[in-house]
Amino acid sequence: MPKPSPQEFSLLLQAWSQGNKSALDRLIPMVYDELHRLAHHYLAMEKAGHSLQTSALVNEAYIRLVDASRMHWRDRAHFFGIAAKLMRQILVDFARKRSYQKRASGTQELSLDDPLAVGAASEENILRLDEATKALAEFDARKAKVVELRFFGGLNVEETAEVLNVARITVIRDWKMAKLWLLRELRRG
Repeated sequence: MPKPSPQEFSLLLQAWSQGNKSALDRLIPMVYDELHRLAHHYLAMEKAGHSLQTSALVNEAYIRLVDASRMHWRDRAHFFGIAAKLMRQILVDFARKRSYQKRASGTQELSLDDPLAVGAASEENILRLDEATKALAEFDARKAKVVELRFFGGLNVEETAEVLNVARITVIRDWKMAKLWLLRELRRG
């Protein structure tokens, strides 16, 4: 299926929000493909034998998004901003559950240089990053949102700029500053 334009995707989301069931039928394959792409980014570097698979992450995010059917979707960017937040919550919930079941014997350094590194991060590091991102949001919500979209959402710079409705260079600057702040916080903790 060819990738829909952002405008087509946004129009279908708005029609679905207004109760148009045929819009939902057309959206399902588009949404699933995009969620699969994002989830694949999350889990691409995951350790072998990890129990959370791409399709499980996609299915859980999809179920939560469909449950939000009463939501008024503004556009594609709004939708994928929410999807990134949901995937972050799913990964954090999964990490909490796993860390309760099995405590890590040692902590590994978490790399923020690669947004795809979330898949290789230990459950403990995901939880630590989530807490640090919440602390960052208390004084700079936009930088925290950049972290959520880039690291947890797997979005690239252009997609992040679209979701936040800011210039590409703003995302690049925010990402650099947020990484420095988060690394300092993670090392301190």
